[in-house]
Amino acid sequence: MSRIALVGTGLIGRAWAISFARGGHEVRLFDENERLTKEAVAFATDMVPILATEDLLNGQDPGAVLQRLTIVGSLESAVDGADHIQESTPEDLEVKRTVFERLDGLARSGAVIASSTSAILPSRFTETLPGRHRCLVVHPINPPYLVPAVEVVPAPWTDPAVVERTRALMAAAGQAPIVMKRELDGFVMNRMQGALLEEAFRLVADGYASVEDVDIGLREGLALRWSFMGPFETIDLNAPGGIRDYVQRYQSIYSRLFPSMQRRVDWAGPVLETAEGERRRLLVRDSLQDRQRWRDRRLMALAAHKRRADRDIGK
Repeated sequence: MSRIALVGTGLIGRAWAISFARGGHEVRLFDENERLTKEAVAFATDMVPILATEDLLNGQDPGAVLQRLTIVGSLESAVDGADHIQESTPEDLEVKRTVFERLDGLARSGAVIASSTSAILPSRFTETLPGRHRCLVVHPINPPYLVPAVEVVPAPWTDPAVVERTRALMAAAGQAPIVMKRELDGFVMNRMQGALLEEAFRLVADGYASVEDVDIGLREGLALRWSFMGPFETIDLNAPGGIRDYVQRYQSIYSRLFPSMQRRVDWAGPVLETAEGERRRLLVRDSLQDRQRWRDRRLMALAAHKRRADRDIGK
């Protein structure tokens, strides 16, 4: 069991609390806004029993999982003796620099210091730190206790042993680490998601498809396979001779399409009126929170199904 310090307990920090506690770790929560730490524990208190009903606690008693969460009143108390520090403060470069400078000065020499940032390269806020070799990004898809993929992104000076140690910690906690070989703007997931969103907005802006039809294409099409296979395995299985056969058969289709995919559509331009109008006809604004709760319950059911399928059919 490792000792985990969570610094920042908003939407991401509180979700990490559940993931790490479920993974068997002692978790200390700190936020300069004491209300957020209390809300984080209250959220976990509500959520953990629901996870148990879906068999997503690995057979653990909800009470035992919740007992691993401890609110502390200072940053010093949070990082004291911590093996892994997960920072989830606001997405602001200067905030990250300030927080990491403090963490590097307070944490014991053997502690790993990770940021949950979804957009800031680790080199931008760790370069001047004496302990920069132990700093990196560990970026989850929210909520990590339901969506296991997590990006492990080293700075140019991050010790490879720290990367491996972090990968192992994430895997042991039930996450699915994506270990990047070097940092890149957007990391892996936002670059792939961004490519898809760019095409989705183009299709709508140019009048080829409605917002709902694009969503159907993913929801009832590609995403069914992508929920248990990635794009490379998908094409490896979609041609008799595997990935090489697929490329030889179909690359010409995509090379023909590629030139028309180079034009950007401004997401905040006229297409936004179309997209928002179509979405609000399907879901009124006042129902957004109810639909978010529906989404989370569907994610729970999907996570439970995938676990059963992994066990019964194999990965």
